[in-house]
Amino acid sequence: MKRLAIVVMIIFLPIESYCGGFSKVGTAAAQFLKISAGARPMAMGETFVAVANDVSTLYWNPAGMTNIDRMSIGASHTQWFAEIFHNYAGMVIPLSEDDGFGISVLSLSTNEQEVTTVEQPEGVGVFYSVNNFAIGLSYARKLTEQFSVGVTAKYIEEDLYNESANTLALDIGTYLITGFHNLVIAMCVSNFGGNMQLEGRDLIQLADINKNISGEYNPDARLKTEPYSLPLNFRVGVSMDIFGNKDALFNSSDHRWTLAIDGNHPNDNVERLNFGTEYSWSEMIFARLGYKYNYDVENLTFGAGAKFTVSGQTISLDYALVDYNDLGKVSRISLELGF
Repeated sequence: MKRLAIVVMIIFLPIESYCGGFSKVGTAAAQFLKISAGARPMAMGETFVAVANDVSTLYWNPAGMTNIDRMSIGASHTQWFAEIFHNYAGMVIPLSEDDGFGISVLSLSTNEQEVTTVEQPEGVGVFYSVNNFAIGLSYARKLTEQFSVGVTAKYIEEDLYNESANTLALDIGTYLITGFHNLVIAMCVSNFGGNMQLEGRDLIQLADINKNISGEYNPDARLKTEPYSLPLNFRVGVSMDIFGNKDALFNSSDHRWTLAIDGNHPNDNVERLNFGTEYSWSEMIFARLGYKYNYDVENLTFGAGAKFTVSGQTISLDYALVDYNDLGKVSRISLELGF
């Protein structure tokens, strides 16, 4: 127990010491990658790297696929701010008792918006939309009965009107079952990859080489855009069952109570801590609560869920609610099927 406490302190001490550091907002592209996947993790305050036992683990920690013992398909939908839609879908296919394969799609899109200018603030009759997406292929394997690793290779693209940018990236995760009352320590590096640089036809404009000469030929010139890195994030977390029927701290056949803590070290913001908990009655009815420390407008998270078994197939339905203060409340709903 003392050794485990020392490990946890070593993991979280650097994160705690840097919480409150200077902000690096605006220094990374593809910000939609930072919007989490799944209603269950969202309700638990985004503390899921060490829980990682449903389809949303493809986003949080690919090593968690080894916790899924049947083919599972899941999807979530979020009505974001300002008529923006966030969607996620994933599928996990166990290849054996020791490894599994997954595929996931994450998207952020808007309805068509009318182009406005300073001269025509009411619109010019031309419409545009924004569509961002990431497609990932994942593989995870148990190296021992207690330790798993996983990796996701993904293609990322941002489309804004007639401009676009794309790149490739990796997520790499680990999952360690300590053997002490279901205590799990897990880590994941997300969005490790190349830079993104917008290109498109709107960047081509006529250039007046010499304004002192009238009637000269004006050649095409391409406006230069700067490359931006991806929102790289190092996430480390622990989870533990306080009540439960599988080596939990206190044995209970009908009740499970899980606590989780995640620390985040992003390359474009300050360090953050997330706290979450989940209560389960007979693994059928769930209540969840979370708290996010060192965030600008979001703190408390709430959620609930239900799981049913029909003809040997499992159906999970989850809901989450987050209050973003002046920006309003955001709801998310997820559905998962296990075959």
